Amino acid sequence: MPNLLALDTSGNSCSVALLYQPDGQGDKVIALHEVAQRSHTQRVLPMIAEVLRQADMQQTELDAIVYGRGPGSFTGIRIAAGVAQGLSFALDIPLIPISTLATMALQAQQEYPECAYLCTLDARMNEVYVGTYKVAKQGQDLLAMVDNEKVLSPDLVSVPNQPFVVCGSGMQVDTFPASIITDAQACLPDMEPMAEFMVVLGAAQLAQNKGQQPEDALPVYLRDEVTWQKLPRYQ
Repeated sequence: MPNLLALDTSGNSCSVALLYQPDGQGDKVIALHEVAQRSHTQRVLPMIAEVLRQADMQQTELDAIVYGRGPGSFTGIRIAAGVAQGLSFALDIPLIPISTLATMALQAQQEYPECAYLCTLDARMNEVYVGTYKVAKQGQDLLAMVDNEKVLSPDLVSVPNQPFVVCGSGMQVDTFPASIITDAQACLPDMEPMAEFMVVLGAAQLAQNKGQQPEDALPVYLRDEVTWQKLPRYQ
């Protein structure tokens, strides 16, 4: 198993995880998750240093960087992409972008394994980011997308045609349909993407050779009017 570092700064928290095999033993994950509000830039690098210290590893032993590509806070996902690009460029290792919504689906799957997962995040302006997933039945992917990720008004959110769990901050938006909450098998409104699950999705992607070069790594905003300018060194 390669050594993978994952980081996410898409919301109110800063989350970092390291997946590695200590001394040839089974896979181990070291994870840190802190409420950071507006201090992501101050916390993410020290948190990376701390998980590496706990594993007694150097950055040069990493095989890939996994990062939360969005959707989420515009500033937050740009921080994650920028830090990931910098590490990838410096260490000459691939990047693996992972959806924050898919990460939440994997988190929900741990407790509710036989459902679909309607994952939401508050997109502000009375809109929500939404993605629906289910457990993949074939191939190396852990999750299968039921409906494309999108940003839309809460009243336009559609539910899967099977038992489902709804999770994330989007369901706390005032106009989020009460009928969806009532019909769900479970509601997890406080769920945020966590790097310890993101790194597992990243490992599945790397096993399929789906890594990217740093110049190809872009945040995913879902809003068409938002664009990402590449750093000058990558243009």
